[in-house]
Amino acid sequence: MTPRVVVTGLGTINSHGVGIENLWNGVLSGLSGIRKIQNFDVSELTSKVGAEVLDFEVSDFMDFKEARRNDRFTHFAVAGARLAISDSGINVDNIDPERFGVYVGSGIGGLQTIHDQTARMIERGPRKVSPFMIPSLIGNIASGVVAIELGAKGPNFGLVSACSSATHSIGEAFNAIRNGQADVMIAGGSEAAVCQLGYAGFCSMKAMSTNFNDAPEQASRPFELNRDGFVMGEGAGILILETLENAQNRGARIYCEISAYDSSCDAYHITSPDPAGKALAKSLKAVVDQSGLNLDSVDYINAHGTSTPYNDKFETLAIKEAYGSHAKDILISSTKSMTGHLLGAAGGIESAICSKVIFEGKVPPTINYIQSDPDCDLNYVPNQMCQADINVALCNNSGFGGHNAVILFKKHSLEQ
Repeated sequence: MTPRVVVTGLGTINSHGVGIENLWNGVLSGLSGIRKIQNFDVSELTSKVGAEVLDFEVSDFMDFKEARRNDRFTHFAVAGARLAISDSGINVDNIDPERFGVYVGSGIGGLQTIHDQTARMIERGPRKVSPFMIPSLIGNIASGVVAIELGAKGPNFGLVSACSSATHSIGEAFNAIRNGQADVMIAGGSEAAVCQLGYAGFCSMKAMSTNFNDAPEQASRPFELNRDGFVMGEGAGILILETLENAQNRGARIYCEISAYDSSCDAYHITSPDPAGKALAKSLKAVVDQSGLNLDSVDYINAHGTSTPYNDKFETLAIKEAYGSHAKDILISSTKSMTGHLLGAAGGIESAICSKVIFEGKVPPTINYIQSDPDCDLNYVPNQMCQADINVALCNNSGFGGHNAVILFKKHSLEQ
């Protein structure tokens, strides 16, 4: 019999702080975590705002020597994993290590390390480049280090699919449990691209918001008429997935159940989403079909909602293509309006939010929604949270290269 997969632990780090309750309280209250950049010089950059993690001590989660050998994105991943394990109440010593896996993705990996070591080589010569440069920057290392820190010897890799990395990682972890490869999986994403090199690259692409440098809290405005680009965030979002049997045997609190996962590709353009939204629509519909539910059972979508002109328009089209007339009844929010866009970690914190939405019966808003856009005509829960009985919630994310990933979370019940 195929195992049922439940979510029992949530660990997040982002600009709202360390831990799921800081994130949850922040997004429910409509609090923006976006500020003027503090950690590096933005004087020559067109975008000067971001969702930085400012109150984080890696020494709370890693040995100092090990931390020095790793990039900030790995620090976030280890912290998120430890927080999620703690939140789940699971004792890792009681897990068969070969049935305990880690899938933690990152869209970019150790970008600060690349920046720093390139500068060191130019200034001091190639012999001064750190011997830890390569293992520190590679995108899979966060997953590997988490496994080392927690003794997880089961399925393990670092999935890279740009801004859908975390969602794909959680979906693949779901599959690993369903396929009988693991009983417990640590899954999600981590990113630390809020650095000068990251901003230089995205600003050159003209992908980031530039019109709200003097009003940072207003810069991310998904689905709103005056949106002008995304705002970068950083951090990690990690979930603990386990078999229902394993969770019940240890008396775990269950946030929700994962029922389906689908992925697709636009096969259209390296950075722009498909204007027709066909591939995303296919995945949005497929997860409902896989779950054996009706299309009108979808109550909530935590949208990709990046606050770019193209994404939000085409994502709206995809939702309407998938759900027809029911699309207007779905509560949709983009919490990126408050957290910024965490790139490869976005789906991690947004899946954590979906889990809390189902468990708490509260839906966070899309803030900065002032003027409606005729091309974005669905219910984006504008500006104020609402209470609702959410039985089915979706997290969907898309990434450069045309990658799409969708996960269906549902309220846990004893019935299949």
